[in-house]
Amino acid sequence: MKAFKVPIGILAVYILLSLTLPDMALSSGKIAASYFKEMALIMPPVFLLMGLSEVWITKDAIRKWLGKGAGAKGTLFALVFGTLPTGPLYIAFPLAASLLRKEASIHNMVVFLGAWAALKIPQLLVETEFLGLEFTALRFVTTLGILLLMGVAMEYFLKNEKNPGWMQEVELPMKQK
Repeated sequence: MKAFKVPIGILAVYILLSLTLPDMALSSGKIAASYFKEMALIMPPVFLLMGLSEVWITKDAIRKWLGKGAGAKGTLFALVFGTLPTGPLYIAFPLAASLLRKEASIHNMVVFLGAWAALKIPQLLVETEFLGLEFTALRFVTTLGILLLMGVAMEYFLKNEKNPGWMQEVELPMKQK
């Protein structure tokens, strides 16, 4: 039951909401169903691509392009890699975890995640259209500078972590015959 306490809690809140505010519960249910549908359509291809990347992209390649020794080239690669996708941010987290397990630097993964969240090219184009080039350029430079500082800070604060729990491989239980 401990593993299901969050879903049970959400269900209890939803039941309470249904009894007290049925219109809001219906609206909430529609939003939840829409989000679940989006996740169900997006996540399987993402996991397939991640599985293929685990096999096709070697640890040495990740270390060379995104590792601690990659320097500015690795940061630039992480920035470009983060600005290209158009999908939601929750896709980037398992990808970043996979890259970290293959020895990508924490700094470069902070830049990658931050670029995915705030510096995507399609987002910048829309922002330029509505807010102007000067504003977009200023926000881009400011955001990039902050991301670089965050990457340095995270690398510094996590440098002594030997084997944090979020870096460990997840082993799935196998059925026994």
